Amino acid sequence: MFGLNRAIKTAAALVATAAAAATALIAAPTALAAPQPIVGGTTTTTTAYPFMMQITDASQNQFCGGTLVSPTKVVTAAHCMVGESTGSVRVVGGRTYLNGTNGTVSRVSRIWINPGYTDATNGDDVAVLTLSTSMPYTTASYVSSAQTGVYAAGTTARVVGWGTTSENGSSSNQLRTATVPVVSDSSCRTSYGSDFVQTDMVCAGYTSGGVDTCQGDSGGPLLIGGVLAGITSWGEGCARAGYPGVYTRLTTFSNLVTAQVNA
Repeated sequence: MFGLNRAIKTAAALVATAAAAATALIAAPTALAAPQPIVGGTTTTTTAYPFMMQITDASQNQFCGGTLVSPTKVVTAAHCMVGESTGSVRVVGGRTYLNGTNGTVSRVSRIWINPGYTDATNGDDVAVLTLSTSMPYTTASYVSSAQTGVYAAGTTARVVGWGTTSENGSSSNQLRTATVPVVSDSSCRTSYGSDFVQTDMVCAGYTSGGVDTCQGDSGGPLLIGGVLAGITSWGEGCARAGYPGVYTRLTTFSNLVTAQVNA
């Protein structure tokens, strides 16, 4: 198996999953390095990206990102929610800095995980959270099932998230963003072989590496033309040449997401 998902849990959660982590390390020696979110980006704010949500544990320690698509619905990655419960998760909006106390904190009343999900490298990596408290922030539009043309190779996409600025580096306290080009399906398959599921995934990144999402960015948005088109899912290392980031191809799951948004 190639690189693992880009979520990072608290120390307590990591201890709880030590056995699984050890197994994963045998398969992918660098996959579980320190938290490694957006590499090669610039700082930004939740004013610029008001739909950008922190997904945190009950103590408000951020471990994934999410996108607000209605006042009470957040789209994120399925792998972020595996093992979580409505009591263990909070969603924080309007907070640019991880150590901030501003914004809106909501409990989660329902977690929907795509029923087909088993592992990020098998696809189906999408989840929708229903919030107990309505968020007073501008929501993001997301792609319809018919908008498959948005993933044309070379198209500029934008990623947003919190975390470190280099692989094995230290965390950035402020929200960051970067632009990356969409990679052709054939090139992504060259990089990842059978782990690339074309119907469920899309790749974005530079051939030379240097700019990428990474652990801690999981669940956050891949924006194309300002519209949510993908979900940060997995990849081999972070910002490595020849290994672009892998994102959930949201057109495939748009109708499922809409059903949850309207539920």
